[in-house]
Amino acid sequence: MKPFLFKNFSINQSKKVFRVGTDGVLLGALSSVENVQTILEVGTGTGLVSLMLTQRNLTARILALDINEEAKNIADENFRNSPFGERLSIELQDFKDFKTQQRFDLIISNPPYFKENSSDKDILARQQTELSFENLIEKSAEILSEKGRLAVIIPFESGADFEELSLNNKLFLSRKIQIFGIKNSAPKRWILEFGFDQREISEEQFTIERSPRVYSEQYLELTKDFHLFQK
Repeated sequence: MKPFLFKNFSINQSKKVFRVGTDGVLLGALSSVENVQTILEVGTGTGLVSLMLTQRNLTARILALDINEEAKNIADENFRNSPFGERLSIELQDFKDFKTQQRFDLIISNPPYFKENSSDKDILARQQTELSFENLIEKSAEILSEKGRLAVIIPFESGADFEELSLNNKLFLSRKIQIFGIKNSAPKRWILEFGFDQREISEEQFTIERSPRVYSEQYLELTKDFHLFQK
């Protein structure tokens, strides 16, 4: 497969690893990275989100995990070929069994969305065969720093369940971004951020396209430091 080219790095891809997609770009561009020094990405795939975060935060160090050996190898190559390689590392690891003494200021994930089903497409990346929302939230609550945050992008219809599971683990919603695929359409995704402290929830809306295959000004502005396309 041809590499996906961004302004400051490129992403080598494989048919056996979940490819570059809009969800990853949104998570990498919209998640909060202020006052963050240690980041853990769960299920990195090609390494896209980690690379975007190192471009946005010039001092943070990122550890990426993936259970897929080919994903681990591709992400490692993408990291080494980027200008940010010295601050990026990756491990072949099942997050449920991840053992560390470190506490992370940000844990970020574009997790598997779907319950186990008969589809054979991108099973590890798309289906909750190896990592459920419960697994992600429970383990994150164990290894977040005191003021750390968990950030995810999930389907719109899963938002309420994810919030409830997080609350059960004493992680409180602090920011929510409602994502619309096309202007005036039904909402498609949530980007949600959680922490141990209770605060007023920041609520935002974001639209990807103003009409089919025509990006919104909001999306063009958000991704201007990453994408090669012009307005």
